[in-house]
Amino acid sequence: MYNVLIFLFVIVAGLLVFVILIQSGKGGGLAGTFGGGADTMGTLFGGRGSAPFLTRITTILTTLFMLIALLLGMITKGSVDNRSIVERERERQMASPARTLPEAATPLETEPAANPNPVPQQ
Repeated sequence: MYNVLIFLFVIVAGLLVFVILIQSGKGGGLAGTFGGGADTMGTLFGGRGSAPFLTRITTILTTLFMLIALLLGMITKGSVDNRSIVERERERQMASPARTLPEAATPLETEPAANPNPVPQQ
């Protein structure tokens, strides 16, 4: 269920961005890029133009975006750990067994070395 909601959230967000960008505002927006201008968009969506249609689509997509965001927030609320990273690390270290160093190997028993500087006998 969570993955489906994430997928829908991304799709709705992308569509919302696209619909907002194609709306013509004071600067004309990207609506003039698709189809040549506002007159072409007006005849495409009816006599009153694209403004009511795009406004309605924007409202619907915004509502869906907010509802899915609220659902995702409610789903993930219970799974979030409110402890700080320091507290979690301290707990992890306390729960793990104490680390001990490996024992040092004992040196091999060897015969004492011969005198390296023998005194010459006379």
